[in-house]
Amino acid sequence: MTERPEQRPDLRTAWFVPIDGDGHHIGTDVAERPPTFDYLRQVVQTAEASGYDYLLIPTRFANGLFSPDAPLAETWTTATGLLAATERIRLLIAVRPGFVAPGLFAQMAATLSTNTGGRVDLNIVPGGIQGDFEKFGVTTTHDDRYAAASEFMDACGQMWAGDPVDYQGETVTLAGAQVSPAPPSDSLRWYSGGASDNALALAGEWSDVLLAWIQPLDATEALLDRARAAYATAGRPPRFGMRTHLVLGDSTDDAWRRADDLLSKASNVVKAERQKAFAGTAAVGQQAQLAAGSEGDPFRIGPHLWNGISQVRVNCGTAIVGSADEIADELAAYWRLGMDEFILSAWPHAEEAERVGAEVIPRLRDRIS
Repeated sequence: MTERPEQRPDLRTAWFVPIDGDGHHIGTDVAERPPTFDYLRQVVQTAEASGYDYLLIPTRFANGLFSPDAPLAETWTTATGLLAATERIRLLIAVRPGFVAPGLFAQMAATLSTNTGGRVDLNIVPGGIQGDFEKFGVTTTHDDRYAAASEFMDACGQMWAGDPVDYQGETVTLAGAQVSPAPPSDSLRWYSGGASDNALALAGEWSDVLLAWIQPLDATEALLDRARAAYATAGRPPRFGMRTHLVLGDSTDDAWRRADDLLSKASNVVKAERQKAFAGTAAVGQQAQLAAGSEGDPFRIGPHLWNGISQVRVNCGTAIVGSADEIADELAAYWRLGMDEFILSAWPHAEEAERVGAEVIPRLRDRIS
């Protein structure tokens, strides 16, 4: 296994905003805890008090954890309210290019960043599962969306510099567009994810951080090697983050019991809906999340890795399962590969944000110090 260089940036930890809903069980028709603003505010304020650096708020066109018609909190309006309800913690806001004109989006993002003291970063999401974009009328191909995302990020960056911008691209056209005031210099950093060649090329060219969904260590190492090559081609230094769920137990056996219980009330309707969504997906990262495990348990893909969540959840469907020491050991192994940021989640998010912050993060910091 490749050891990363000694000189490393400070570890950053993040939590997740459950805009689909929350509870002790997932994959049910309706969430035990609907994604009301009051509940999401409780999650983010707990994460802030627990010492996390930032939170990821995803973007969805339909509920991706419960029934598709279950309540869903819209990303941008929710993020605006959550930033007003916190003081220190940053918010990494997922955004899909192509749904808001780049000039207007650049103004929206700069205003939100300025109004919150620069506590906003952006997670660009060009990919998606089959049929996701089509829900809102976008029918472009996977490759076309990545090309459009490159122009979107380029144009926004030019506008945030503060001067009038003329831009003539395949998908973005600007004539003297200007954003004033310009956002704080330490905000609106770009994060992006994905495992396809298009995704890695986009990250190398524009992203400050490449996010990867958790996979077994050997697959992660291979992905990061490809990503480093993409950053080297673009002449830019890489930085990596990892997105994973956790199932934290008092012991190994307790953690696996919790994993089983998490899905014990899952609806067959929800499972069928997710299988339909994943069929034939062009998303390379999503395909990796569906990898089969051992014959004894098709969802155990490692001693502490479990992708059973993929039965009911779109996107990241894998968790680290174990005690606090075991989870810290697993995360430290990914840190050694080059992961400097970890975006974590566990159900229910309000309670587990505090528990993980108290039991896992200090152990992780001890291991990498």
